[in-house]
Amino acid sequence: MEIRELAGRLGVVPTKRLGQNFVHDPNTVRRIVAAADLSEADVVLEVGPGLGSLTLGLLPAARHVHAVEIDPVLAGALPATAVRHAGPAADRLRVHRADALRIAAADLDPAPTALVANLPYNVAVPVVLHLLAELPTLRRGLVMVQKEVADRLVAGPGSRVYGVPSVKLAWYATARAAGRVPPNVFWPVPNVDSGLVAFTRHDPPRGGVPRERVFAVIDAAFAQRRKTLRAALAGWAGGPDRAAAALVAAGVDPTARGESLTVEQFAAIAASAPAGASGAQ
Repeated sequence: MEIRELAGRLGVVPTKRLGQNFVHDPNTVRRIVAAADLSEADVVLEVGPGLGSLTLGLLPAARHVHAVEIDPVLAGALPATAVRHAGPAADRLRVHRADALRIAAADLDPAPTALVANLPYNVAVPVVLHLLAELPTLRRGLVMVQKEVADRLVAGPGSRVYGVPSVKLAWYATARAAGRVPPNVFWPVPNVDSGLVAFTRHDPPRGGVPRERVFAVIDAAFAQRRKTLRAALAGWAGGPDRAAAALVAAGVDPTARGESLTVEQFAAIAASAPAGASGAQ
């Protein structure tokens, strides 16, 4: 499929506002589909299918594909593209003209089991975290994002790029880097490399602390990442002494910084939250 020809026929001009960079290289599509390791029973959720190059690769590999596209022209054209190029597998496609940040489980039937997507650069992290929160049936995924974002998503404690995206993704899943993607496989060509991130869902940290409480601690810890946790969590806890007490109760050194903690340690801090701490219930 020649995406420039299709774009011209549809009058589509890629926009930075929607983060549109369309994959045109068939080898890259095959690489993504292979790395996603789909089975014939999988129901795939694709966000931002654009002109459909990745969609066409996914259709023969899965039982069903939900394609969520915010652009009305692209959403309207995708079914015909599938019929033209995917043959009988086109029946496996359902296109949702919607904002992925507003998708809920009730919108998707059958329930998706895997997320495979070339995500718009400007919303990649919030989309991944939103979908993992809203769709408990998502067991794994493979997403293509800006390389810098990929590095943050898979970073571990102690890394200089470890931060809020790293820890929040770790709440839901185990993530790993799955390869680099050069700019020349996209149209228009971005000025940065992309990276593949693979993840597999796991149970949240033990202790039964609500996610919202843990995420409030994570946000506070990294809002002032150069500060010690005693200082960074003062606003959350209601003062530095109360923050220190919660940290000690969780077995965390009050002079440590957020970038050194695992998601399990953040959960332990949330569990030790003093009465009245932000996000406590």
